[in-house]
Amino acid sequence: MNLLDQLFVYHPEPWEERDWRGSSRLPLEDVWFPAADGARLFGWYAEAHATSAVLIWCHGNGGNIIHRLENLRYLHQLGLSVFLFDYRGYGRSQSLRPTESGLYHDALGAYDYVTRKRLVRPERLVLFGRSLGAAVAAEVAVQRPAAALILESPFPSVEAVARYYYGGLPVHWLLGAQYRLIDRLPHLSLPKLILHGDRDRIIPIQFGRQVFEAAKPPKEWYVIHGADHNDTYQAGGGPYFRRITEFIRDSLGR
Repeated sequence: MNLLDQLFVYHPEPWEERDWRGSSRLPLEDVWFPAADGARLFGWYAEAHATSAVLIWCHGNGGNIIHRLENLRYLHQLGLSVFLFDYRGYGRSQSLRPTESGLYHDALGAYDYVTRKRLVRPERLVLFGRSLGAAVAAEVAVQRPAAALILESPFPSVEAVARYYYGGLPVHWLLGAQYRLIDRLPHLSLPKLILHGDRDRIIPIQFGRQVFEAAKPPKEWYVIHGADHNDTYQAGGGPYFRRITEFIRDSLGR
């Protein structure tokens, strides 16, 4: 276990008890499920209708699923069913220290829940990863079949980001987490949509472009004009959601 990872990579926030279903006006179903290694995890399943595309959402490194509710509402309004879950150490999920291998186990557990318990076929599944979650979603795509992969505000690796912030110094050597999304992309043949805000001050758009260039076709690139790192769906507005809808529709042949 690398303690520096806990300081610099993972930033979970504690759960806040509230009537989230009532305040969000979403059909949130509480779901407890096991990670691939047995950790006990929590998520929300919001079903649109029985035959809709299902989005498995691997979120970024901060907060917990509470902080994604507004965004979830917009996705649900598009007619998508969404499974939004928390990694270990986040929200209500088991209080374990998050690690790279642990997050991969968590996302694989989410996939297995959706396919085995809810009996959703892979051809209806879209894997969605934002920021750190992009590498997590891509790892699931390497190990499990899905219809499409959406990567938002991604970065090639922890090493690339560390070098950017620390003037090229190899500070990544001090971290255990690698999240080498760049290594997974050449092996993924499913349709991919890579989105990035052009005003992202945390993960600059050049990283998203590197991810796109490394990806194997079929792939699409979309710039979210005016978007920083954490307001992509707000800054992107209607055109952003239309692009996602069109990509999913085309990928699933609907």
